[in-house]
Amino acid sequence: MGKHVGIILLGLGPGNPKQVTREAWAVLNEADEVYLRTNRHPVVASLPATLTVHSFDDLYEKTSNFDDVYAQIVEQVMELAKRPQGVVYAVPGHPFVAEATSREIATRAKDLQIPVKLVQGLSFVEPALAALELDLLPQTTIVDALDLLTQHHPLFPPSAPALVAQLYSQQVAAEVKLTLMAAYPDDHSVHLIHAAGTSGELVESVPLHAMDRSPKIGVLTALYVPAISPHSSFEELQELIAHLRSPEGCPWDREQTHLALRRNLLEETYGVLAALDSEDVGDMQEEFGDLLIQIVLHAQIAAEAGEFTMSDVIRGVYTKLIDRHPHVFGDLELGDAEAVIDNWEHLKAEEREAKGDTGRGLLDGVANALPALTQAESYGSRAARVGFEWPNIAGVLEKIDEEIVELCQAKEPTERRSEFGDLLFALVNLARWLDLDPEVALREANARFKNRFAYVESSAVQQGKSLKEMSLEEMEALWQHSKSNQ
Repeated sequence: MGKHVGIILLGLGPGNPKQVTREAWAVLNEADEVYLRTNRHPVVASLPATLTVHSFDDLYEKTSNFDDVYAQIVEQVMELAKRPQGVVYAVPGHPFVAEATSREIATRAKDLQIPVKLVQGLSFVEPALAALELDLLPQTTIVDALDLLTQHHPLFPPSAPALVAQLYSQQVAAEVKLTLMAAYPDDHSVHLIHAAGTSGELVESVPLHAMDRSPKIGVLTALYVPAISPHSSFEELQELIAHLRSPEGCPWDREQTHLALRRNLLEETYGVLAALDSEDVGDMQEEFGDLLIQIVLHAQIAAEAGEFTMSDVIRGVYTKLIDRHPHVFGDLELGDAEAVIDNWEHLKAEEREAKGDTGRGLLDGVANALPALTQAESYGSRAARVGFEWPNIAGVLEKIDEEIVELCQAKEPTERRSEFGDLLFALVNLARWLDLDPEVALREANARFKNRFAYVESSAVQQGKSLKEMSLEEMEALWQHSKSNQ
């Protein structure tokens, strides 16, 4: 094999023997033996007859976990590299495109000061794009099917196309399909690329929901997922907001500050609540978007001031969610939702202690700007988590009766306001015991009052009267009639 080089990492190309590089053929003709990650590749049948061919396919048959297979391959190649003649390790395509073993071997060899020679090969990317007659630019995501199938949602933006490697079986295709369907319509047209660059090349265009049914899926299959539409990614929204804030953008947007946008943020939040109350899915979609604009706008303002970026925001909340779910991402076992909440509070207390924020109490984390009913419910819930709670609902009802008596006995305005507040707080506790959201309950009651009063108004008009001309008894009769019809 000539001068000892320790390890030769060699790419066999996508499958057509004519696409193997002249350098690769020269190395293979000069070598006595070659170790293949897999012999399930069309080029293998055309390898020089004088070459002794080994493969690691037996590891795939013995081990179901690919990470374990790759780890064993790496270990064996590193051992072979210690021989005087070194080792030629050949993989389909390019050694550094969709090849986890090659990257790890190169890293390990560098640490051990073992020489490595890279013999490049044509990857699956170029023949796949040629089969589709498409360009990789301006933006195409290249992703491994084996990574994609472990995800619950794709990690790439749907506004740009994606090329998925190693879609080697119908089972893998089925699991990848489920992940993609979290972001793409079921009938989104995708393209299966079989044996790109070989005489058996074929492109199948199928709806996403049916992509795993193709009998042609095999070891040389890749998947192309076209973009669903422009303007559908988070990154594009960030760019749009940044443009609006730029010198070429909008004068109003450029003038905004964190403090100036407080009212806008509050209004959009209440818009979301109204959409949730109405259970109107179309309104929810629109209102969530309006609220998201506010979040992205604040992050852009912060980025321009050097305070923080959207990446900082996402990284912080991502880390927080991981840390606060040790029962999901760690070894902790929690039996039910109540145990999860208790552990959540424990973790938050540890976080405060780690920050040196020991002066903050349990209720200090409840925002002062919350609506009063929601704030009261949060106070009561947090206190209950540490045992400050009535033993049963009877105690709550007794407290309400007590507060009503005290309110009736109050004489001064200040005292009445105080007792009325205590009564409201006691009623919020009752709502919590009944598993009701007091804010939602009151908003629904407000909506019922509005609708019933509107009925009374319209009925009076039909009778040729104004409300001021009607007696209380007449209005009450209409009110009761409206209740019976709702």
